[in-house]
Amino acid sequence: MDKLSNRAETVLIPLGGLLLEADLNIPENAKSIVIFVHGSGSNRRSPRNQYVAEAISRAGIGTLLFDLHSTYQFDIDLLTGQLVDVTEWVAEQNREIKVGYFGASTGGAVALVAAARQGGLVTTVVSRGGRPDLAGNLLCKVESPTLLIVGAKDEQVTVLNKRAYELLNCTKELVIVSGASHLFEEAGKLEEVANIAVEWFKKYL
Repeated sequence: MDKLSNRAETVLIPLGGLLLEADLNIPENAKSIVIFVHGSGSNRRSPRNQYVAEAISRAGIGTLLFDLHSTYQFDIDLLTGQLVDVTEWVAEQNREIKVGYFGASTGGAVALVAAARQGGLVTTVVSRGGRPDLAGNLLCKVESPTLLIVGAKDEQVTVLNKRAYELLNCTKELVIVSGASHLFEEAGKLEEVANIAVEWFKKYL
């Protein structure tokens, strides 16, 4: 039974002894969903991720934004476990729906590690200003088509993304947004990120 049809609401996802709050938005006739993975110091209410999520929803693709729970922001294994559980919850609601990830900052590493561990269950991954280097040796095991987006002014993270890009063996692309810093706060840059991400998800989801 499809439990994800035409929904826009806050849901509670069971996770061990926790209940994760999540914002679920499923447009009419959507056949795919993007799960957002925020970075350290952020949450599902991040205005940047909210902006991108709205753009994705307008393209007819579902979105799910949830709050990760960790006292240590770089506990990639713990956070990956939560993302895997959330992904399985989505699959239980609708076995036919295609799942993609949108990770930001450290969430980019979490998304890639989860994709590597789940194989074909994750259709594609997009990382915005991410830290794919934190995925370590699992980068070479990612099968999902992967898009890395970084700002040209975010020089250190750009270097890390270039190195990670070389280790990926899947279908991949690295986009460096000119004039953009780590948070893409410059005029028009977040819109550019959203457009790039939407086109990627439309192609692979």
